[in-house]
Amino acid sequence: MPTHEQPTPSCDFKSGQIILQQPIEREQFSKLLATGKTDVLDKFVSNRTRRAFKAMLAWNPEEGKVSFEFEPRESKYPARKTGATKTPFGKAAKAPAAKKAAAKKAPAAKKAAAEKAPRKAAVGTLKPSAALAAVIGEGTYARTEVVKKIWDYIKAHNLQDAANKRAINADAKLREVFGKDQVTMFELAGIVGKHLA
Repeated sequence: MPTHEQPTPSCDFKSGQIILQQPIEREQFSKLLATGKTDVLDKFVSNRTRRAFKAMLAWNPEEGKVSFEFEPRESKYPARKTGATKTPFGKAAKAPAAKKAAAKKAPAAKKAAAEKAPRKAAVGTLKPSAALAAVIGEGTYARTEVVKKIWDYIKAHNLQDAANKRAINADAKLREVFGKDQVTMFELAGIVGKHLA
């Protein structure tokens, strides 16, 4: 830019005074042209993420443009060392102690695997009351089976309230079980529990 002191420019370098919302001082531009880098400037704002960041402006003569250069940072996580195993407290563990601990843990792991057998289907051991047996039938049932059979009965007899699907309208058989004309689906498991022994 021509000035009174220098009517013709001495170089072909052009730049705005503000880069990514960071005003750049004249001293920093002088440093950029003299050394190729500015000091670390800390108020740049990313156009993509809108987050502030720190960087140096660096002149790239091959490309003929200014780019960002970041100062080297230490990693949050230290580099892995494969030679020694570390304990949770950061100290190297002794090899014989580690072998003993592994030997002790192996039988415990076998026991845990043996104890965790696949789940068996729920075996019915609960006997319904006479009022509930009139709805679902005689026999012994699991609690989940009882609730399923009651829902089958409700759907078969169209007892779900048309306006409020969470409400169940009781017929003569269900009124004996529920003790009232209408219950919600959330009350159902509690009411059924009183009729199982």
